[in-house]
Amino acid sequence: MGKVKGRMDESILVCVYYGPNGERLIRRGHKIATIMDCPMYILTVDPLPYDEFDAEKSEYIDRWKELAEELEVEDFIIRDNEKRTSAKVIKEVAHTHNITQIILGQTAQSRWEEITKGSFMNVLLREITFVDFHVVSVDRAIRDEIDGMFEKGVRAYLVEDSNGFRVNFTLSKEVRFEGIFFKEVGTDFNNGIFKFMSNNKMCQVHITDDQVTDPALLSCKNAR
Repeated sequence: MGKVKGRMDESILVCVYYGPNGERLIRRGHKIATIMDCPMYILTVDPLPYDEFDAEKSEYIDRWKELAEELEVEDFIIRDNEKRTSAKVIKEVAHTHNITQIILGQTAQSRWEEITKGSFMNVLLREITFVDFHVVSVDRAIRDEIDGMFEKGVRAYLVEDSNGFRVNFTLSKEVRFEGIFFKEVGTDFNNGIFKFMSNNKMCQVHITDDQVTDPALLSCKNAR
């Protein structure tokens, strides 16, 4: 993915979890890597298998992959279905790639919430003694903005009509796409995100009042 760097005695690992702070961490790591002219890696860890990620998680993963390509980082590492502790995984990846600098986000979300507490940092410092740590804070207002955006996903289908495509929850011969619908929290209408597989790639479109409002669906019309 990346190009050969001039300085190989330094190497940066950016650890990201789900939320808007992830992109900020990646760009911070890239800025440091550029100054040091050294390789950079991105790591995300999740106890769930990749195919069980919800709409929000999948969207962040897709964005981070795009950003990794754009910034020409060495590798974007996803450790899904991971039963070990975050510290163990970070240690293993750091050892494998000869990491000397680790960037972490100070966030209150999910498993990485522990990073904000001294106990987790102490574990990391004991587990990984050969690196420098950078802990980047995130504004609470940004964290609260994305909490609880979608309800739990349900099986749904897209049917083509005179207005384009609409979401339906009944399987019929008119169905063009089958996937998962994630309804926005706090709405009485079918507004949200529909995710489905097309040509071995995860596709995602926005739904407003039952109708697909995202032209990106056009590129997936021949999936079935």
